[in-house]
Amino acid sequence: MFIPGRALAQSSEPAAATPAAAPTPAIVAPRLAIQPDVPYPPNGKGDASIILRLTINADGLVRDALAAEGDEPFASAAVQAALTWRFEPATRDGLPVSSIVRFAVSFVEPPPVETPTPETAAGASSVASGTESSSAPTSGKPKPKTTNAAAAPEDLEITVTGERLAPAVSSFSRAEVRQLPGAFGDPFRAIEAMPGVTPIISGLPFFYVRGAPPGNVGYFLDGIRVPYLYHVGLGPSVIHPGMVDRVDLYPGGYPASLGRYAGGIVSGEVTAPRTDLHGEGNLRLFDVGALAETGFDNNRGSILLGGRYSYTATLLSLIAPNTNLAYRDYQARVTYDVTPHDRITALSFGSYDLLGQTTNGINTTVFGSEFYRLDLRLDHDFGHSTTLRTDVTLGYDQTVVGERRNAKDRMISVRTTLHHPLSHAIVLRAGTDVTVDGFTADQAKWADPTDPSTVQFNNLFPPRTDVAVGAWTDMVIEAGPRLELTPGVRADVYTSGGASVPAVDPRIAAKFKVTNHFRIIHAYGLAHQPPSFVVPIPGLTPGELKGGLQSTFQTSAGVEVDLPEATTATATLFHNAFYHMTDALGDRSNTTTSTGGFSNALSQRANGDAYGFEFFLHRRLNKRLGGFLTYTLSRSTRTLDNSVFPSAFDRTHVFNVALAYDLGRNWRAGTRVVFYTGTPIINQTRGAIVSNPTLSNTRNPAFHRVDVRLEKRWQLSLRAWISFVAEVMNVTLSKETYNSTVVGPITIPSIGMEVGF
Repeated sequence: MFIPGRALAQSSEPAAATPAAAPTPAIVAPRLAIQPDVPYPPNGKGDASIILRLTINADGLVRDALAAEGDEPFASAAVQAALTWRFEPATRDGLPVSSIVRFAVSFVEPPPVETPTPETAAGASSVASGTESSSAPTSGKPKPKTTNAAAAPEDLEITVTGERLAPAVSSFSRAEVRQLPGAFGDPFRAIEAMPGVTPIISGLPFFYVRGAPPGNVGYFLDGIRVPYLYHVGLGPSVIHPGMVDRVDLYPGGYPASLGRYAGGIVSGEVTAPRTDLHGEGNLRLFDVGALAETGFDNNRGSILLGGRYSYTATLLSLIAPNTNLAYRDYQARVTYDVTPHDRITALSFGSYDLLGQTTNGINTTVFGSEFYRLDLRLDHDFGHSTTLRTDVTLGYDQTVVGERRNAKDRMISVRTTLHHPLSHAIVLRAGTDVTVDGFTADQAKWADPTDPSTVQFNNLFPPRTDVAVGAWTDMVIEAGPRLELTPGVRADVYTSGGASVPAVDPRIAAKFKVTNHFRIIHAYGLAHQPPSFVVPIPGLTPGELKGGLQSTFQTSAGVEVDLPEATTATATLFHNAFYHMTDALGDRSNTTTSTGGFSNALSQRANGDAYGFEFFLHRRLNKRLGGFLTYTLSRSTRTLDNSVFPSAFDRTHVFNVALAYDLGRNWRAGTRVVFYTGTPIINQTRGAIVSNPTLSNTRNPAFHRVDVRLEKRWQLSLRAWISFVAEVMNVTLSKETYNSTVVGPITIPSIGMEVGF
């Protein structure tokens, strides 16, 4: 879609005292040097217009961008995109000068066209509506206008496209999750509210995704593998929320670029670099955090610093003086545009958690973990939408369990990603991925190396080097105006302990546009994964490949409907078939009396199935009245020793509903209700699986909880604000029952202040 516009340049300096016949300086407005990229917000609906106020340096770089008019999430999308644009600078008498530009960005959901652009969810057309220029750099505020300079108006036509999410993915933006009660502003805490997700216990950050156990769910941040998402002790996410743009859940049939997990994929996408000075911070009952970002070298580069620190140990000592709890994390990012087509990025982040106990004046570690990542990246733009990204990632993971064992993992990963349009209707994506993990373990000095439990544990987690080599490719094909296909395949070779196992994972997803507001979505795929631990813990990964890889065949089919008032409804049927799965939790194994104990339970393999129905009704929470409803009806079974039985964490019904409302005068309130049915009661005889589990339908009681949130915001200036936030997860103090054991109430209160600029 093309929208013509006119750019009128105006001088911002007083006119000199010259004769009337003196020539007027020739001022030429800035022009875009390259076609800009303005992604349509993933959670945006309908059309929107944003007025930006851009400060453009004499070298054509955008020094500052502000949204003068417009609503979220379009305003943030336009600002973040504008900071990456390049202009031919404004000139006065042929000399480049800095300028201030009012720039309109119109986001439009276009009707179907005969030859749509690949990966286009909506068109966003931009037009410069007016400029103000000065002969010296400005501070972002226009100088008094006293003279109009003659300049030839010129039409400006620009076309940009929005990036669409992959089919069969659920997504929440950070701006929206900030309004989600019980999430405490952390985007990753929205995972438990997404369809297809079954919690183990309320509040704990471990989930079954369409029947796949927590150890089979992969976590990524900007394409970088991370071992876990939340701090210990029901803490917040390990990444400062100000750095996360959105969180995507791929419950199955995910793109070929994501692999090596036989369950779901949780992918956090970081915010685009910004060169304007901005930041945010928070002070709560249990921690303090801050994040800031700015540009340098005339905005060719940007630097971001952030982190959080918990003083929970101090507060906990007043209640439980013998318990120690602490966590902290950090984030740092530096970007620099080496050339107009090359950007280098250094991204580093890490997390530290400690749970300890004091007995007779002696401090002991019950559980301690930490991980760190350093990602070095080069992005090269070949032009014509062809890009190549090269990543080198270094990682260090460590976990101490009961001071018995200190497990470590030193990781290096090299990845490449190519994006190349083959035609107006076909986009090729391809990449390679090589990862090396070096696992070591330090055993406690007092441990008896001949003890059977110690021997079994050492055999399960032996010192070794694991290597995974892979390549992948897929294509986004616009097969006509109403059909989009994404076929793909990835191939990996896993090596561990002298054994090597190959895997080939074909994938395909399709979206059929029946009407402008009704779509049919299908996704199918095969996924493989080496043996996994019960839950994701840094450094603890089983190393036995002799039993082969875990594998999952994932299928889903659903419909997506656009409803009035910017509301979307999605209904999906799914079926996952699991083979050779390591799921000590779901297999219902007796880990205390059965032969081999817990180590045997970790190494045993089972098959399984998960099938069900998902429903997602969604209107953005950051609207005046927003909310969502998710419902999952499912059954998850396991097959072991010729017995078929429900998984230990099979929950028939899982229900989430949330509402957020703008009360006026900058007051906002919200509530969320969580409900799910109980898990099967585990009946075991002589340490074995129940002899006829299909006849045992007894389940634990159902669980529900209510979360609430209240916020009052004061707008200090156009960009600066401060908020008071009171939030409680499980305000009803509900308790949960698992296998006749009452847990809880797990309740988290939070009172604090948030600031932003």
